[in-house]
Order: sequence, then structure tokens, then C-alpha cells
Amino acid sequence: MSIQPSDSILIVDFGSQVTQLIARRVREAGVYSEIAPFSAAEEAFARLDPVGVILSGSPASVLDKDGPRIPEVILDSGRPMLGICYGQQALMHQLGGEVLAGDSGEFGRAFIEIDDTCALFDGLWQTGERHQVWMSHGDKVTALAPGFRPVAASPGAPYAVIADDARRIYAMQFHPEVVHTPDGGKLLKNFVRHVCGMSGDWTMAEFRKTKIEEIRQQVGSGRVICGLSGGVDSAVAALLIHEAIGEQLTCVFVDGGILRQGEAEQVVSLFRGHYKIPLVHVDASTLFLKGLEGVTDPEAKRKFIGKTFIDVFEDEAKKIGGAEFLAQGTLYPDVIESVSFTGGPSVTIKSHHNVGGLPERMNMKLVEPLRELFKDEVRELGRELGLPEIFVGRHPFPGPGLAIRIPGEVTRERCDILRKADSIYLEEIRNAGLYDAIWQAFAVLLPVKTVGVMGDGRTYDNVCALRAVTSTDGMTADIYPFDASFLSRVSTRIINEVKGINRVVYDYTSKPPGTIEWE
Repeated sequence: MSIQPSDSILIVDFGSQVTQLIARRVREAGVYSEIAPFSAAEEAFARLDPVGVILSGSPASVLDKDGPRIPEVILDSGRPMLGICYGQQALMHQLGGEVLAGDSGEFGRAFIEIDDTCALFDGLWQTGERHQVWMSHGDKVTALAPGFRPVAASPGAPYAVIADDARRIYAMQFHPEVVHTPDGGKLLKNFVRHVCGMSGDWTMAEFRKTKIEEIRQQVGSGRVICGLSGGVDSAVAALLIHEAIGEQLTCVFVDGGILRQGEAEQVVSLFRGHYKIPLVHVDASTLFLKGLEGVTDPEAKRKFIGKTFIDVFEDEAKKIGGAEFLAQGTLYPDVIESVSFTGGPSVTIKSHHNVGGLPERMNMKLVEPLRELFKDEVRELGRELGLPEIFVGRHPFPGPGLAIRIPGEVTRERCDILRKADSIYLEEIRNAGLYDAIWQAFAVLLPVKTVGVMGDGRTYDNVCALRAVTSTDGMTADIYPFDASFLSRVSTRIINEVKGINRVVYDYTSKPPGTIEWE
């Protein structure tokens, strides 16, 4: 059974694309938070016994017959609540107010007038002031439920912020979780600190201590195999588990031929050499690359790679003997993206090969110690555990590796070409002192050939795309604004040093509308 922090906030997800940002802002205030789809919110409420509840936005309408509803057990709990956008409308709709479909809605930057005092505004906003927020709603509240009073308004939302001080229920029509509401994080902090009365002392040191105890309880005297990928997630997971159970852990490092340049040697040196953790190094590149022949669909690649990793682990578990558990570096965004907020069929942006149950034939249980953490929190935990900065600060690398950075068919030759180009790109980024300013940077080998001229001769070779983004948690991302001289220098080096590439382009797409990875 999972050991939960004694104080937490439950975030009920009604399907907003930015619900994860609410959890991030709450955690930044030093308070543990979890997201549960509204269909599973009642179970999550009973399990967490949260101090307070936040209700997210939604693309749905409370006026729809089958629109998402707040579970009655939460409404009747007497716990502090904060409704955001749809969350505000759901509160009014279910508590006796009125919501009407808007004629035009209110989207983007807006300004609200502060009309009265409110616990959310303590030390932040004063009566009579005007503040920028981010609106995104069609329906709007037109009459308040009994007990509520208006405390702020905008031209398109007369009840932009409302309060029921006696029941400690507050709601706003705008989105405080996004960066376009400059004071949004402080509003959420005021809710968890001032309204809920939480101390804000949830730290990585506390998480480490709690999670180590949880791992010991789950594993007991059993043995664990942990898959190392070369990325920070699996490295931190391995160190945390090793601290918990020591020699009961064996790490398995599978080289599927789709890793970055020099990665295999670095992983083996650190974990087998420095940490003295039992490590099995498996060269499965032929198996993976043979299976990827002719596969061009991104989802098919991910599913094949995920299945093959599990197959390899199964074989290694049999060789090791007696392993009852498999550890994975699954993160919270992976878990959330792979679960429908309705509890039913939904559109999945992309599947995550390290999320979900293992095939029953393996007869192994999952240990996922990072399952509640976001990427930047994993880095923080890595530093807490003493992991070298070269691993802690490493840019994210997808589980399917280079396979999803090679749109089209994946071959050994194309992997080798991309590895060299990617290595040059990252080397130049480090040389320019930009590595830590960038969330993620990588090269992509496109399934496109173009005509070029090299040495007075005609070439017909591959196009390489460069990608670099800034982000805090990978949910949204902006492109990194390299200057032209840097891109020119990188392009020249790649074309001169990597046989098979004669053109380099830079990807200027933010997330959204694009994803960070190309596949």
C-alpha cells in the first residue's frame, strides 16, 4: 500500500489540458498534490483524505446532460474547495447558482477588477486594483449559489472570483495555473496555505524518506530488477531503490542500438564502477533493429520497443533468478497522459512504453518510485541522492530512444548518422554554455532527401532537423531562440562531419501545437 504524505491536496480533473499545471503550482508551494479524473475522484478522496480539493477546468459544459459532476461526497465533506473555470461553474450548477451558455465567451488575456477582500488575495491583491489573468470559457456564471459573494469581476465575467468564507469554498472563472496569469501561482499558494492552513513543508528530503520506507514495505525480502535506460529517470529510480534495499537490487541495462553516442559506456561506468550496483549489460541492438525493419508508424514503434524491452527483461529475470519485482522510472505526466479523465475511451496523444501492467506470464510486480513526480522534481531528488550533475542535469531522453527521432524506418545506418549529428549539436550547445538554459535539445533525421552541392559535385542526402525548447515540466514548451551564428556553426559542422547529411533545418514549433518529440 502506498504511503501518502499526511497533508495533501486532491485535484479533480474534468479534462482540462492544463490540469497538470495546477499540481505543479501546488507542489511549488511546498504541498503534495495528486490529480484524479472526476470519474475516480471519490476513491482518490477516500484514499488521500486531502486537506483541500481543487476542481479543474474542462472542455465540457455543465449544461450538457452528461457533463462531468463533482462527487457528492466531496461537496458534502466540509473541506476547503477551489473551483477553476469549469470547476467554478460546476460548483454553482450543483450548489444552487445559475450558469448560462455564453454568446461569445472570453478567451485569452483579460483584466479583472478587485471589488472586495478575500483570503485568496491576502498580501497580494487589494480592493480597487486591476490585474491581468487568462480566461478561456464560453459558459459563465449568471447567479451565485446561496452563501457566495462576488469579490472580482471582468467585462466578460461578472463573477470572475467568488467566495463563500464560511464553507471555505472559493472559485474563479480564469486559469491561475498558467503563466499568462502572472500572480496565479501566488493565488494557489494562498489557497493551500491561508485557506487550507497547510504548512508547505513537503520536500524532496521528506519524499525520499517516505518512498524508501514504502519500497521496503512493498519489496520485503524480495529481489528487484531495474531497467536502466541512460536517462535521469531510471538512474534516480535505481539509486533510490538501492538505498532502500541494497543488494536485493540488480540493474539491467538494455542497449537496443537506439541510444545516444557513448551512453552505454557511461552508464556501465557509473553504476557498475562507481556505485557498485550489480549490473547486467545486454546488447540487444540486433533484436531491436531487426524488429523495427519496415515499421514507420510512431505508435507501432513505441509498442514494439516497449514489448521487446519487457521480453528482454523477462529473459534476464529468468537468468538472474528469484526476481519478484521490476522497477521502472515512470513519471507522473506519463501516468496522467495514459489515463482517460473520463475513465472510458479517449484520445491518447502517445502511449508510454513504461506505463501499465506487465504481461501476466512474467509473474512480476511493478516498483515505480517516481510515479508521483514531475521531471524537475526527479532532478531535485537526484541531487538529494547525490547523483552526479552530468546525469541529474541531462536533457530528457524518450524511452523509445532514437527510434522516434527517425521518422520513417529505423535502421542501424540511420541511427549511426543521427547519433553523430546529435553529438555535434549537443557539444556545440555545451561549448556555448547553453545546455542548462535549454530543457531539451536533440537532432532528428528526416525521411527526406534533398539535392546538395559538395566539392563541386552533386549530392542527394538526408535532412537533419534540430530541436531545442525551454520548459519547466515538459507540458508546454517554447523554442530556444538561438542566434543565427550558432545555427550556422552547428549546420556547417554536421554537414562537414556527418556523411549522409547535406541539409540542416531548425524547428520553430512551440508546444502546443506541436509535441516536443517529433513522434
